[in-house]
Order: sequence, then C-alpha cells, then structure tokens
Amino acid sequence: MDLVDSKYIGLISARLLKFKKVKADLYNFRCPICGDSQKNKSKTRGYLYAVKADMNFRCHNCGASMTLSNFIKSLDPVIHKQYVFERFKGNKTGRGTVVEEPKFNFEAPKFKPKLDLPKASENSAAKKYLEDRKIDADKFYYTDKFKAWSNSQKKTFDSVKYDEPRIIIPLFYKDTLVGFQGRSLGPSKVKYITVMINDDAPKIYGLDQVGTGTPVYITEGPFDSTFIRNSIAMCGSDGDVGKWGISTPVWVYDNEPRNREIVRRIQDTIDRGEKVVIWPNNIHEKDINDMVLAGHDVQSVVESNVYSGLKAKLRFNTWKRT
Repeated sequence: MDLVDSKYIGLISARLLKFKKVKADLYNFRCPICGDSQKNKSKTRGYLYAVKADMNFRCHNCGASMTLSNFIKSLDPVIHKQYVFERFKGNKTGRGTVVEEPKFNFEAPKFKPKLDLPKASENSAAKKYLEDRKIDADKFYYTDKFKAWSNSQKKTFDSVKYDEPRIIIPLFYKDTLVGFQGRSLGPSKVKYITVMINDDAPKIYGLDQVGTGTPVYITEGPFDSTFIRNSIAMCGSDGDVGKWGISTPVWVYDNEPRNREIVRRIQDTIDRGEKVVIWPNNIHEKDINDMVLAGHDVQSVVESNVYSGLKAKLRFNTWKRT
C-alpha cells in the first residue's frame, strides 16, 4: 500500500463505524453498503485488504467486493475525485494498477441492460408487502432469484446458493438502467443490497423523474421518496448531487435524534450551508413511510420544516434533545 492509499483510508475512516486497523494493510469496520447487522451493532464484517500493491474492499456479510477507488467513490464522490487526481499525478494509473484515470462525465452505455422482470404488483407476496405500507407496487419489480438475476446483469455474487426473492428497486439515468437495489420480503440479515451495473453512474433513485430547476427533496430511501413530490433517494452514502444537475437540494433524513450517524449527516448538511428538514416535536415516527401509515400529511410537514443557516442550527440543537 502506498502513501496515497494510506492517506485516503485515513480520510474515510471517520465515515466507517467501528473502524480499526487489524495489522499492516488490513482494516476492519461495519459494512456501509449493507449496514452489516441491524440486530448486533458490534458486528464488523467489512474489510480493506492488500492485493499485491493495491487495496480492495470486501464485505463478508453481503458479499460486496470492489477496489479501494470504487469504495471511496461509494462513500464520497468529492474525496474520490481528489484521490484519483493524486494517484494520477503520482503515475499510479495504467497497467498494473486498479485506479482509473480521472473521468467525470458518465455516458450511458450503447447496449442497455434489460429490466426483464415482472412488476411487483404481479407477485402476490411483493404486492401485499408494498400495499400494506401504502407503496405503489407498480413502481417496482420482483424476482424469485435475486443473486442469479443480479449476475445476469453484472457478475456480483460468487455463489447463488441460498438465493432468495427480492423486490427490485431500479436506478435509471438517461433512461438507462445503471443499477438496482434488492429489498428482502421477509426477515433477512441484509434488508437492502445495492448493485451498480456502471460504477460511474449516480447511485440515486428517481433521478430521471425530477425537475432539477426547483427544490429536490432527498430522502433516506426509495420507498420514502415515493411519498414526496419532486424527490430522489440516495441509495448509499451522501454524495455530490450538484454534478447531476440538482442545484437546490433539500435533505430529508430519518427522525432519529439518538442515531449518531444521522445526527452527523444533518450536522454536515447544515455546515455546508444546504437546506435540511428537521422534524417537529409532534412527529414521533422514525421515517416517512411510518409517518404516512400513522396518518400524517407528510408533504405538508416536510415543506413546513425546511431550515438552513442559523435557524437550522438552533432547530437542530432542540431536535437532538427530544
């Protein structure tokens, strides 16, 4: 591992829960892609490890595997740009390295992947799950064998043993399927699994459907975004949405003042000077879907509780104590 890799592993370590250095060129932490275990917060099954002169990421829970470069990109596209430039300046590109030369203009592939699946509304189990949560089942898809179907789009899983059915949440960019999420229908160690067909594409749900010239609401998950007009969902970590044409983002995080990661994200958003929704005291549900099920007019609540600047800081400090 060279000095650039070491530097940027140090920079992203603050984003990784329970991050620790096991030994030289081996780091362990909770996987930010699948969330590791929802029941056991001490589980740490994400690893960064050396492969010859390079570093790779792998999760022993969801099976996600990628280069350090792509892992950094999934966490923070801005830091990734800096990383690529430093590697480029140090002549760390080309044959014998896994870091690409800087490329920031994603172009849709000439041969489009096919979403050859039935709608979720055509499967009784998927339809019931979504309609019970007042989610439009026609917006999503369904597969009986998630791992096998994922591998038909992009080699993702080394083994399709213990395959399972999942609801498919498509990610489109310029009318092209660039990735997808698989949502489990029942109890599962990993509720959501994200697969990107093109690693340079935006990991965003709903991007093709919003008007970027007006405020765009950015929710925690795709299902939540279906209840808010002109909204998208980040299917992973926070990212630079400006490069995808969104100039007036309004960030909508879950209503969990005891969740340190959410508190940190809200604080970072306020510090960047961007707008954020801070939930009022009479809202006790943790996410938008639960608020809808509880009978709240979520659209009105969201629009009435957008803050920025000093007002955001004051309201945020009050919310943290609720």
